[in-house]
Amino acid sequence: MRPLFPQPAPVVSVSELNKRVRALLENQFELLWVAGELSNVKYASSGHWYFCLKDANAQIDCAMFRTRAQFLDFRPENGQQVEVRARVTLYEPRGSYQLVVEEIRKAGLGALYEAFEKLKAKLSAEGLFDAGRKRALPAFPRAIGIVTSREAAALRDILTTLGRRACMTPVIVYPAPVQGEGAGAQLARAVQAANARGECDVLIVARGGGSLEDLWAFNEEVLARAIAASSIPVVSGVGHETDFTIADFVADVRAPTPTAAAAAASADRLALCESVAAIRRRLGRDLRRMLETRSQRLDALARRLLTPAERLARDRERLAQLGRRLARALPDAARAHRDLVRIGQRIAAASQRGLAERARRLAGARNALGHLDPTQVLARGYSIVRDADGQVRRTSRGLTPGQPLEVTFSEGTAGVAVRPGG
Repeated sequence: MRPLFPQPAPVVSVSELNKRVRALLENQFELLWVAGELSNVKYASSGHWYFCLKDANAQIDCAMFRTRAQFLDFRPENGQQVEVRARVTLYEPRGSYQLVVEEIRKAGLGALYEAFEKLKAKLSAEGLFDAGRKRALPAFPRAIGIVTSREAAALRDILTTLGRRACMTPVIVYPAPVQGEGAGAQLARAVQAANARGECDVLIVARGGGSLEDLWAFNEEVLARAIAASSIPVVSGVGHETDFTIADFVADVRAPTPTAAAAAASADRLALCESVAAIRRRLGRDLRRMLETRSQRLDALARRLLTPAERLARDRERLAQLGRRLARALPDAARAHRDLVRIGQRIAAASQRGLAERARRLAGARNALGHLDPTQVLARGYSIVRDADGQVRRTSRGLTPGQPLEVTFSEGTAGVAVRPGG
């Protein structure tokens, strides 16, 4: 049943309405890129940027806060065509619809980024970025080549660094424009000319910092392939530390700045001088130690070295000592001989007495054995009776008639048999 009086719609405050609209916008739109022209650009003391982004038919307020604005590589100015990456929102206090900008790039950079990534993937697939094809830089190059513009600030930085580090090394400049139409092809021809002339052992390809468009010549395929084909090791020193180009990936060594590229390609003269001085000090110390050791050995050998007269005198003294020892030893030898003769006589007498005693004992033992000899008993008329098994029979018990026996006499033996009834 419908109520007689409809319920009134709920009333919301302006703040609640703006809050709901903001939530609706932020939930409806994700981060997106928006292209337009900058106008009414303002930089606040807080570090935030405020501007309008417009085209021929409309405009929208934008805000870029300091936490993101600090990463800008250019200064936004009125009239610039840009692309902003932003989220759609509502500024609740004023109810104004706006974009909160995360990133700004000049118009057309999206296509450049896409071309950069496409070429990077292509050359990487071909193996031009592989670490295995990178070559080591020579420790002491005969000459250093530089591919850059004669007017570039990077050339002055490189020459200043080389003058400080390696003033003894010749420097050859292969000039080429580093920016603008056809710059990539001219840089490639300069690299090829350096290889054809064969005047240097290492090649620096460099320029100072700039925007992506400014550095684009170093992202061109023609230069990348010239660097890859170079028989001379190449050091890439393009832009600032945060800048990366295709030339950086292809080069044998990537330096973060032109100054760093000069340092990588050259030997440090001061460090070498210090190293040589340290080696000289070590050599001097080792040489002194060796001379001291040899001197001590020479002194020891000199002390052992005698003149012929000293050697004869020493031999005479030794001979005299041996003569004295021999003279002392002769009486002792005579006394020892007499003692030896006396001991020999005592041994001979003891041996005679021992032999006589052993002969007497042997005769006694012989007599005792004679009394125990059974043949002596048999000589008195006794005999020994043995059965067929050779056992001596001491009694007639157990003998059977006809049993054979053997009788041993004092001289000879005879076989007998037991007689019945015996």
